[in-house]
Amino acid sequence: MRRRVHSCFTSRESSKALGPAVVCLSLLASCSSPHAAYEAERRRMVVDQIEARGVGEPRVLSALREVPRHLFVPPSEKANAYEDRPFPIGYGQTISQPYIVALMTELARPEPGDRALEVGTGSGYQAAILGRLVREVYTVEIIEPLGREAGLRLDGLGFSNVFVKVGDGYRGWPEAAPFDIILVTAAPEKVPPPLIDQLKPGGRMVIPVGAVSDVQSLQLIQKDAAGRIESRNVLPVRFVPLTRSP
Repeated sequence: MRRRVHSCFTSRESSKALGPAVVCLSLLASCSSPHAAYEAERRRMVVDQIEARGVGEPRVLSALREVPRHLFVPPSEKANAYEDRPFPIGYGQTISQPYIVALMTELARPEPGDRALEVGTGSGYQAAILGRLVREVYTVEIIEPLGREAGLRLDGLGFSNVFVKVGDGYRGWPEAAPFDIILVTAAPEKVPPPLIDQLKPGGRMVIPVGAVSDVQSLQLIQKDAAGRIESRNVLPVRFVPLTRSP
């Protein structure tokens, strides 16, 4: 049965909706399935694409080795899922390349007791990575079919600590705030003030900023204990634009 939190869709759907293939997809247990063949590719992805480019936080690397990325891309792209590039997932959206997911996650410095907000659920891959690293993940997707599909997918994979809401991510998730971590996976032209407000003192936000027609900048924003904001540009990036509700 579907549970609702603040009128949101959560990742609590029955795994039966995804078919028998999900029986062996628990990240907390090992089993024999066709998906095990992808494990070597995940390990190569981490070594060749992520560690080799400077991401070295052990917990982040472990999450990337564990989460089955091939289940978060379209079926036609499963064979290419561990290549270091984004893939379209429909509705004009993409799943980010593994290196960018790893870098953004490391910059956020996730701790086991943290509560995280993600803006732009997409297929759910970044939320799944966070779900292995923090206590709770609240993720907002403005495109309803993507949000509902991601909720089913995350539920089938056993992510009971990830909550999915269909809504305008620019506004964040005020009912669940404040957050230790905020990750934004689509680019606004300016940092949304509601997200700054929902960032906990001592918290970190990682967000691409800039117009879609320009070079965007991946920014790390930190709020100190007094509520002062400090930001720095990390590297140029290209993300889809952050969509707003009418």
